[in-house]
Amino acid sequence: MAERTTRHNPFEGKIPEAVREHFHAARAEMCESIKGFLPPEFIEHRCNARKEMLLAWRSMIDSAQPILGI
Repeated sequence: MAERTTRHNPFEGKIPEAVREHFHAARAEMCESIKGFLPPEFIEHRCNARKEMLLAWRSMIDSAQPILGI
């Protein structure tokens, strides 16, 4: 499997680290509170659907590689 590459962050050095940490913590808390409203079956189905979508894209990319000569 290919190695993960680090993403370029256009805001690095422009937004203080404390603000970034607060934003990430607030986002995580918001996601947890939304999960509290949803039934566990929905969360499980959503995770499975996401995985299936990623597998579909992977198969599409794999089938295009010989055509593109990659």
